[in-house]
Amino acid sequence: MILQLILLAVGLVLLVKGADWLVDGASVLAKKNNVSDLAIGLTIVAFGTSAPELVVNAVAASGNYPDIVFGNIIGSNNFNLFVILGIAGLIVPLSVQSSTVWKEIPFSLLAAIILFFLANNYFLAQSEELSRYDAIILLVLFCAFLYYVATQLKSDPEAEVVAAKDYSTLKIWGLIIIGLAGLVGGGKLVVDNAVAMAQSLGVSEKIIGLTIVAAGTSLPELATSVVAAMKRNADIAIGNIVGSNIFNILLILGASGLIRPLAYTTSFNTDIYILCIGTIFLFMAMFIGKKHRLDRWQAFVLLSSYLLYTGYLVGMES
Repeated sequence: MILQLILLAVGLVLLVKGADWLVDGASVLAKKNNVSDLAIGLTIVAFGTSAPELVVNAVAASGNYPDIVFGNIIGSNNFNLFVILGIAGLIVPLSVQSSTVWKEIPFSLLAAIILFFLANNYFLAQSEELSRYDAIILLVLFCAFLYYVATQLKSDPEAEVVAAKDYSTLKIWGLIIIGLAGLVGGGKLVVDNAVAMAQSLGVSEKIIGLTIVAAGTSLPELATSVVAAMKRNADIAIGNIVGSNIFNILLILGASGLIRPLAYTTSFNTDIYILCIGTIFLFMAMFIGKKHRLDRWQAFVLLSSYLLYTGYLVGMES
């Protein structure tokens, strides 16, 4: 059990560092080939913070562990929303741009609702699963969201500027190869040991996915948002979380569903309800108190709600 926990921690470190190295090397390579900051930001950098979830889900989907797949994404989104925004909002009240309030937050809610209907197969008389057809729908919506982000950045060209670094060709490819190896190796360690831990503890893969795996793969978002909050950069602190939640459902679950159709456990519906309620609360918070701002008391509500939610999950298993 202790060995499994250590290997899980090693896997998470490899995932986070692997994503960092891959983004670093790929960004410099793209810069040297005259790829625009906009293109780099929309692809390589955006992929970086989602890489841990993507790799873990690809490994889990390939190994036919659907509860890890759904638990990781739904759990990561809840962790992002309740814990990371809660911590960042306690550090400093977060002012939010109007476009985030009226477009990105509602879009993240829409993504969760669409996932709910697709996974539960409300429109077809079949068993609950995320089919390849459903996955394509999610990926098409992701492309639409990417187009929206591109138009936003074009209207504000300074919003995404990637700093050029002077790396040798050997170092660039070394970072890319080591980063990819770290992601693949880390993802395999996380999934294998998460499943083994679930079996050793006698708890479901769903709980392990919703808690330990979800929190671990959200470490890049946690670091980014906390540092941004400490620097009083609220746009990055909250935009990173809302954007990541959209990426997770549309891109990562979409990609996972293409690998193989994923059987859906309806007990995840409760966790999607929690995600939707939290997103609605975030939207309403923009109009309670100071307009378009997440105040400290609202951040405390988010954080404490997650603790109660986690206690509920553990209680349901016992």
